[in-house]
Parts: sequence; structure tokens; C-alpha cells
Amino acid sequence: MRKIDAVITWVDGNDPRHQAKRIEYGGNGMVFKSDDCAGESRYANIGEIFWCVASLNRFAPWLNKIYIVTDEQDPGMDSFLKENFPGGYIPVEIVDHKAIFKGYEQYLPTFNSISIESMTWRIPGLSDYYIELNDDFILMNDVTPEDFITEDGKLLCYSTKTSRLWTNITRCLKKRINGRKQVTFKGVMLNAARLVSNSWYFLEIGHTPRILSRKFFEEYYSKNADLLKRNISHRFRHAEQFTPPVLQYMSLHKEGKCEMRPITGNLFFLQPKNKSHYVDRKLARLERMPSCKFGCFNSLNLANDEDQNKIIVWIKTRIGIK
Repeated sequence: MRKIDAVITWVDGNDPRHQAKRIEYGGNGMVFKSDDCAGESRYANIGEIFWCVASLNRFAPWLNKIYIVTDEQDPGMDSFLKENFPGGYIPVEIVDHKAIFKGYEQYLPTFNSISIESMTWRIPGLSDYYIELNDDFILMNDVTPEDFITEDGKLLCYSTKTSRLWTNITRCLKKRINGRKQVTFKGVMLNAARLVSNSWYFLEIGHTPRILSRKFFEEYYSKNADLLKRNISHRFRHAEQFTPPVLQYMSLHKEGKCEMRPITGNLFFLQPKNKSHYVDRKLARLERMPSCKFGCFNSLNLANDEDQNKIIVWIKTRIGIK
């Protein structure tokens, strides 16, 4: 079996030290009024990191190690894991931004998930293949390495083929914020595709764990050092950045080294909305998806107390934690 690590990017936006640092580097403060690049919800923390790590232990105990990438923070995972997994658990290591930005310290501190994900491949001791997750991702069923990489080494990409032309049109039509382009989920993926090929489509990835190749990024950025510097130079999210996983998947797909898998049926996504019984309907739908592998519970801090509690109870029950 291949050695595969997991990498989780995490921040506790409730930490006063982190808040002070964001304010110090946020310029005139306008950046914080823009949800697309630095809204408060991007840094909110209600304990998602614990569910993410617990789900990996419950449904992917074959993982070699879990790295949590942070900015001078530590979620305090040991006691939680000892309580919920007394028979043993996957080793966890905290990795500070300074470790992965070694030699690029001029770009720190950063509050930009795209910049951070551009550098996770530089974690000391990281396995050749690793699974990267945001802290609001969880596994919801048993998974195997074959859910991420084929026996002959092709990486699996949970995605859909999306029109580059149509995405570009809709992107241009979006209202500008304070004179700048909005940072959109599809837009930064489109930027990655443009670096790879002129095909009509790009691989639009979902909010699922992503299998990545350390060697791919090491080789790519050794040949494109300026591109890496440009992508990590923004302390807050910027419309000209590109999504590193899509850069990898598009490159390998072009070479026949990446296979697509459908998002539908494999991913459950929930983001609270101000609609009557919205969360109840979403959770009821989830109960009709017994084989769904991945879940993303996004911006739960925006839910009211009742809905938030329903979601947390569901997650804890599914993962089997206290």
C-alpha cells in the first residue's frame, strides 16, 4: 500500500492575536467587507477541525499521518483523540506557515487559503501522494486509497467538465467590488486551466478531499518559480490567483494520468441559508444518500443556534464522537 498523508489547512479566526494580525495587514479595512476575499466567515471556527480529523480516523484509518497547517496556532487535538479513539489514532503533526514558506518569508503572514495551498507540498517529510482537505470537509463513509488513486497511479479527480467560455462570460458580468474583480470559486479554477491548455473546458472540482502529488508541484514550480511567487504574493484572496489542485489535475488529465469521478452522489454540500426549514430539508436529503463519501459543511457560523445544533449533532452521530 502507498504511504498517503492527509493535510488540513486550518485557522482559528476567533483568536485575538490572529484577528489583530489580520487588521494590521488589512490596509484600510475594505478587504474585510468583501466576503469573496476576506469576510469574517472565512476565518470563523466552531470546532470543524475536530470533526475533520475524527472523520479521517473513523473512515480512513489507513492514512499514514495527518498534518494540520496553521499560523502560530494549535487546536489541541491530543486529548480529543485520546477520548474518542482510545484504541489508537493516526499521528497528528502541527505545521506552521513558517515551515512551508521557508525561503519565502516575505509573503508572511498570509490570510489567503489559495496562497497556503500553493505551499503545502513543501511540508517537511510529506508523503509523495497526500490528500488535502479544508477543515470544513469530513468523510462520511469508509474510503480506501483506491477512492483517490488507481492501482496504476492515476489520480482521481471528483469534478465536472465546465465551459471556459461561459465561465469567462459570467465572470465578466459579475459586479465589481470597490473597483476590482470578484474572487470566484470557478474563476480561480479557470485561471489554473489557462496555464495548462487551450481546451474548451476546465475541470471544476467540488468541495471534496483532493489527492495531490508532491513531486508534481516540486517539478512544476522548479520550472515556473515566478508563477509560484505571483500566486503567494497576495495576503488576501485575489481574482488573478489560480487553484493549485486544478493546475495539477488539468496537467495530468492532458497526459492521461488523471481520471475524473462524478461529484454528484459522492459529495454532500451544506451552507446555511435564510430559508424556512432549509437545514431540515438538507439533512433529510442526506439521509437518502447512504453511500455518499464526502461532506462539506460550509460557514456553519452563519446558521442560527437551533440549526447549528442540529447539524453538529448529525455530524457527531455519523462520525461516532462525543
